[in-house]
Amino acid sequence: MGIFRFPAACTLLVAALALGACNRQPTESAGAEAAATPHIPGPALDSLNARNAVALLTAYGQQYPGSEVVLHTTLGDIGLRLYDDTPLHRANFLLLARKKFFDEGGFYRIVQDFMIQGGDDDDRRMALGAYKLPPERRPGHFHKRGALAMARFSDAENPKKESSNHDFYIVQGKTFSDAELDEIARITAITFSPAQRQAYKTIGGAPALDAGYTVFGEVTRGLEVVKKIADTPVDAQKWPIKEVLMKVEVVK
Repeated sequence: MGIFRFPAACTLLVAALALGACNRQPTESAGAEAAATPHIPGPALDSLNARNAVALLTAYGQQYPGSEVVLHTTLGDIGLRLYDDTPLHRANFLLLARKKFFDEGGFYRIVQDFMIQGGDDDDRRMALGAYKLPPERRPGHFHKRGALAMARFSDAENPKKESSNHDFYIVQGKTFSDAELDEIARITAITFSPAQRQAYKTIGGAPALDAGYTVFGEVTRGLEVVKKIADTPVDAQKWPIKEVLMKVEVVK
């Protein structure tokens, strides 16, 4: 099973509402509210595009580094550590977190014993430019339980396996036997290292995803919260019956 990005269903509705808002005259209170909003360094999210994203994110990551993030969800906190050797994915996640992009959404796709996916919402008002992230798959980063990775479009639409710019997921997964890992390796042409096999047999994960998705961080605390979210009742489309909202804070 893959982790694919699903387009928001209400894009036209949101666009229509935004157009209506643009035609209104700004009020004095609205101007005062805008003036009180603190400036957050970094490029404007809607200025990023396929031509400039790599350069802008590289510069941003060098100027404004970070490695520790907390997801404050309605079911508890999840601590995350972002990897240094996936600099574009790290810088992108830090930028969106600091700009409060993730705070307008929550976990919208939940598959028990597999993963919880978030970063998007049909009611989002904050605009984000159209760009993808080049893959930064590293041999030492794999889909063990608690891995943080980026979703993407399917191979047919996305043969370069580029990552989404905002849809991320956290692996819950399950444990696998050697025979099951051998079968996954045969189908996907993945060669699992001894460390990967040990992890998948003991703590669990989602080994089939190692063939095509960038892991750029991991859970440092709050795996019990990941389980709570994974246990949330969902509908036939794997959407949670009750929203699991989040606020994302960069702490270091």
